[in-house]
Amino acid sequence: MATVSDYFGSLVFDDRNMRAALPADIYKSLRKTIDEGTNLDLNVANAVAEAMKNWAIEHGATHFTHWFQPLTGITAEKHESFITPSPDGSVIMEFSGKELIQGEPDASSFPSGGLRATFEARGYTAWDPTSYAFIKGKTLCIPTAFCSYSGHALDKKTPLLRSMEALNKQAMRILRLFGNTTAKRVVSSVGPEQEYFLVPKDLYDKRPDLRFAGRTLFGAKPPKGQELDDHYFGVIKPVVASFMEELNEELWKLGIMAKTEHNEVAPSQHELAPIYTTTNIATDHNQLTMEIMQRIAVKHGLVCLLHEKPFAGVNGSGKHNNWSIATDDGQNLLSPGETPYENAQFLLFLCAVIKAVDDYQDLLRLSVATAGNDHRLGANEAPPAVISIFLGDELNAIMEAIETDTPYMGTAKTVMKLGVDVLPKFNRDTTDRNRTSPFAFTGNKFEFRMLGSSNSIACANIMLNSAVAESLKIYADRLEKAEDFETALHDMIQKTIKDHKRIIFNGNGYDESWIKEATEVRGLLNYSTTADCMPHLLDEKNVKMLTAHGVFSEAELNSRCEIMLENYCKSVIIEAKTMTDMAKTMISPAVEAYTADIARTAGAKKAVSADISCKYETELVKKLSLLLDEICEKTDVLEAALMDLDKAKDTIEESEMIRDMILPKMCELRVPCDEAEVLTAKRCWPFPTYADLLFGTK
Repeated sequence: MATVSDYFGSLVFDDRNMRAALPADIYKSLRKTIDEGTNLDLNVANAVAEAMKNWAIEHGATHFTHWFQPLTGITAEKHESFITPSPDGSVIMEFSGKELIQGEPDASSFPSGGLRATFEARGYTAWDPTSYAFIKGKTLCIPTAFCSYSGHALDKKTPLLRSMEALNKQAMRILRLFGNTTAKRVVSSVGPEQEYFLVPKDLYDKRPDLRFAGRTLFGAKPPKGQELDDHYFGVIKPVVASFMEELNEELWKLGIMAKTEHNEVAPSQHELAPIYTTTNIATDHNQLTMEIMQRIAVKHGLVCLLHEKPFAGVNGSGKHNNWSIATDDGQNLLSPGETPYENAQFLLFLCAVIKAVDDYQDLLRLSVATAGNDHRLGANEAPPAVISIFLGDELNAIMEAIETDTPYMGTAKTVMKLGVDVLPKFNRDTTDRNRTSPFAFTGNKFEFRMLGSSNSIACANIMLNSAVAESLKIYADRLEKAEDFETALHDMIQKTIKDHKRIIFNGNGYDESWIKEATEVRGLLNYSTTADCMPHLLDEKNVKMLTAHGVFSEAELNSRCEIMLENYCKSVIIEAKTMTDMAKTMISPAVEAYTADIARTAGAKKAVSADISCKYETELVKKLSLLLDEICEKTDVLEAALMDLDKAKDTIEESEMIRDMILPKMCELRVPCDEAEVLTAKRCWPFPTYADLLFGTK
């Protein structure tokens, strides 16, 4: 029987396969491209393409595709077969270096936000050699970037790679100042924890809201939800365990290091956590994980829901982005280290993150903004929309000692003069995790907890990498000119703490008093919806920073703002139209029919005896009739509001109308519908209830 180590990475053209299949000089040249970012020679590309093709065919592949991540939120692929006609009428299997390096998918139907006209269909995909090719089904998938004919990025990978390079450039300047002459690169790494729901497919198929919107738009709370906390880490049901077993096997074949799995807080909710890896590879892996989850679930009679809030009244699903930075030789720059000087270096990188998060709160908030995530942020299973940093008691005390030049009263009593006097060593994980914090330090990394379960992790990490790169650039510019490095270092860290301590909060992020303190006293931002935060992508300071580091062009930023707001508007409009359709064609007829049944029952009882009061039936008919009138009235109001959206002059105004008009009216329609569900016999209700969906998995 094959063990995991036998088949792990078996469907990936990874370093083991490249080393075995390529001549030594070709392999060495390719590794230099991967490790140092040097240009790829066409002769090397041809050799790699031939070896990759032969390996793929041996594993049953007949086609190849440039696998990319357009601005739709999912992946895209166009399959090409390896076959080439031969003069004798047969075919040969070919794959060239040119085909490996560049593809040309039609770009006309992908979101561009005005970067190109509709008739300008040409787009290009370019191989990302740092992310290994893999086999999916019978297709060799080559991870690529995607750009327009004019060179503008039309995907999420291109700016992610740019942000990683910006971070590398500035971090290397800092390391050289600390005397590190051996490190060649600094890379960011991520481990994204993925939450999701599993519901029976036969029930899912009967819910138009789940099929069209990914979440339930109606549904009364069941008698039991998550109140007993009995699902969290509970025994995994057999069908779910079977799903997880097959999911792990498929992920492991693709080299995805799925590590931890368990039941989450809400009924039918679960989590998968991988070992973290380089950010662009982690992004590829997370996109694959979501796709494979949904495919495997169907094989087990289930549907995997990745919406951030598929059920009202129970926890939604997030994606915790565990982020750190390290050198190519394995030094984690967010780990305190073993010596005082390493402590000083750690504290500088830590301060760079603190400054970045404070300076660019808006970019981090909008990087996780979607219509679905707006329902989750601020609820008791997710951080608030106000961004803050949790450091923990010990590290917070060290920062205060540095700020005030007073002795640190921890493991050593010494004035915190960085690089001069002895700094105390402190251990990782010396304090409890703060699950209410949007951005928490957890020993040697930060956990950014605001991402929604369906989000690509690319967006958040683009902004995080870029903002930290900007902090490091400011530090490097000053320190490189300093006459006394150690004094300048101390002063800079001290100034950062004084200037940005408002972003540090170690308390309960769910406490209403915190939101008041954060916004009214500390001056932190509170953008509760996508419509509130997304336009700030184009604020002058954000455009200046992102363009200066080459992460985006100004045109690309304008396009992304337009695309994200358009996605928000379209998502909510689809939900609103689904609501009105369900209310008119399913809920109203069901309530009307049941009301008629009760009225007939009352009439039959009266026919038996005039002395029978039929008080219960009369009251129920009255309640249902009033609710039916209210449902019909609020459906008409919502439909009228949808018609008014045509008056919006641009996407920003449309998003504001949706926030202020459509969403409140959707909530108003839901109230009488959910109340009617409680009063209507189950046999008459037209679709599965929350009780069915949340507790229907055997």
